This record gives sequence, structure tokens and C-alpha cells, in this order.
Amino acid sequence: MLQVNALTKQFGGQPVLRDIAFRLVKGEVLAVLGRSGCGKTTLLKILAGLEAPDAGTLSLNGQNLLPVPPNERQMVYLYQEPLLFPHLNVFENVAFGLHIRKVPKAEVVEQVRALLAELDLTEHGQKAPHQLSGGQRQRVSFGRALIIRPRLLLLDEPFGNLDAQTRADMQQLFLRVSRQHQITSLFVTHDSREALTVGTRFGYLDQGVLTSFASVNEFIQDPRTNIQAELSFWESIQQTTFQAKNMNVVLSAAEAPLPRQ
Repeated sequence: MLQVNALTKQFGGQPVLRDIAFRLVKGEVLAVLGRSGCGKTTLLKILAGLEAPDAGTLSLNGQNLLPVPPNERQMVYLYQEPLLFPHLNVFENVAFGLHIRKVPKAEVVEQVRALLAELDLTEHGQKAPHQLSGGQRQRVSFGRALIIRPRLLLLDEPFGNLDAQTRADMQQLFLRVSRQHQITSLFVTHDSREALTVGTRFGYLDQGVLTSFASVNEFIQDPRTNIQAELSFWESIQQTTFQAKNMNVVLSAAEAPLPRQ
């Protein structure tokens, strides 16, 4: 579906992306892990048409995207901060893209109601964005993206500003909805656990060079992802906790009064 070849970008003579190449077919989620400043956002902006590459090719379903303006690429770019229209309620925020496309009112109502139910937002349809929690606002933003059935969804650490539990909930929601609707996505993050949770394919971006992995095991084993070290850390914590509990049991038994003869 998406074909990227030899994509290169520099800023002020400094390379940001170096010969980026990958393929992405319908329904896949490519999770790209990388540290801040590695070029993840620049890659997304080039795909969205917000930045022009210095070299390389970019095609979607065989169409050369480079001359196509951003508003005609049928892609949606989601940021950390959900950019909702403050003067529109939840229902109208989600419906906005359909109104722009002159979809009949009855069809708009039907589609938006169904999507709000899917996103657990039915009871919030008439609320203004400022009346919602951070996670709810991000769900509205997600709904506004999905309603227009984009050819490609670009996600720039979209859950990075949420608390841990809400972030985990949003990751599961993204998984469920993307699978149900066969959404093709490029999801960039600096969180290895998030990458493992949302991705069906995996990449690592380091100093502008993208490494693609043939399997999740290769992704985990690559020392740059730090996943193996993190797993070892939690295993050591579990082992320490287990030993401490056993020691408490032994001490409790030793301190217990002897039974009377």
C-alpha cells in the first residue's frame, strides 16, 4: 500500500533522514521506536506532505505522493495534543470531516453515533472539549480521524501526555479499533512497551537511519531498543520481591509463640 524508497532530508546541512525505505500494506501498524531528535516527526511530516524530502520516492497504492498537496493525500496526522475545535461539541468535532465532504445529514448522524459508541463516548456527545478528560479528548481526536476513513493514519506519540493507566487504555482502544477497521498506520514512539503493544511490524530510527525487523523477537533482541534490559530489570525486581516475601514468612514463623505443652 505505502512504498517509501531512499527518503532523505537535511536541515541546515545536517542529515535528519538517511535513505529511509520501507513498505506498509493495508491493515499493518508500523511501530517506529526512537529517541527524541532521531527524525521520527520529520518522517511523519514528509508522509503527510508538511515537509518536502530532499530526495527519494513516496507512493501510496501506486500513486506518486510527492506532488500531491497535504489535503488531498487522505491521511490524518495525530499529535500528542488533541487539536479539537473548542466551539464545537464532541458530536460536531467528530462529524466535521463528513460535513466538509457534503455527506447527507442522516448519514452523518448514523456514522457519528456508531463511532461514538465504539469509542465509549456516547454520553459525552453534547459536551464541549474543555469538559472532557485528556483521554476523552484524545478519543474524540481519534474519532475525528477515523470517520473519514483515511488511507493512512500517522501517529506522533499521540498518548504521550496521558497518565499511565489512561495511556494503557488508549493503546488497547487503538488496537481494537485499528484491527476492526483494518487501519494502516505509522505509529512513532520513544516507549518500547508502547511499540510492542500497538505494532504489527517494528522499526528503530537512530540518527536518521531506519532499521526494519523481520520479527518481533529481532526487535526485542536489538540492544538499542533496551527491551531486553528492561525485561531483565523487572525479572530481578520480581525475584527480589519473591525472596523478601519468603523471608517475611520465615521470620513470622520464627517469631510465633510456641504451642503450650
